Amino acid sequence: MEYIRRLLKMHLSISEIEWETFQQHLVYREFEAKSLVVREGMMAQNIYFIESGLMRSYYLEDGKEINTYFSCDGALITVFSSFLRQKASFEYLEAVEKSKTYSLSYDALYRLYAQFPKFERFGRILAEQNYLCVLDRTMLMQTRTAKQRYLDFIETADSKIIQGLPLYQIASFLGTAPESLSRIRRELVRS
Repeated sequence: MEYIRRLLKMHLSISEIEWETFQQHLVYREFEAKSLVVREGMMAQNIYFIESGLMRSYYLEDGKEINTYFSCDGALITVFSSFLRQKASFEYLEAVEKSKTYSLSYDALYRLYAQFPKFERFGRILAEQNYLCVLDRTMLMQTRTAKQRYLDFIETADSKIIQGLPLYQIASFLGTAPESLSRIRRELVRS
C-alpha cells in the first residue's frame, strides 16, 4: 500500500492522520485473469489502485473489442466516464492477468473531499491527467500513421503493458488491424 501513499505524496503533502483516514477507505480486492470488474450497463463505483497486475478498459463495436486504456503495477484505473457521472458504463473493465488492487469507492472519495479538502486537489489532478491522456490519444489517432502510433506506444507505455498484452489488443488500442501491426513490427525489426 506504500505505492498509493507515494502516489498521493507526488501531488499532496498529507499528514499521518490524513493518510490513515484515506487508508481506512481502501478495500483490498484480487481479480483473476480475464475477470470482468465492470460490465457494460453497470456503474463503475470504484477507482482501483493496482498493486500488481494488468487491467484494461474496452467497449464493443459490432461485437469487436476496442481497447481504450491499459494500466498496471503502481497505477490506477476505472471507467472514468461512468465513475465521474455515476451512470451506467458503456465500457468493460477487465483484469488481463491476476491483479491485486485497492479500491476506493465514489462515496468514500467524496467523503474524503468533504473531510480533507486537499484531497479535492488529488481528484482534480486525476481528472486533468485523464483529460490530457484522452486528448493526446485523440491527436495521435487523428494525426499519426499506424507506424507512428505504434512507435509512440512502445516509447511511452510501461514495458509490462507492451509485453503482457496480445498483439490484437495493442492493435485495437492503436486503431489498426492486427495484420497491419504485425507488418509494421516486421518492418521495424528489418530496419
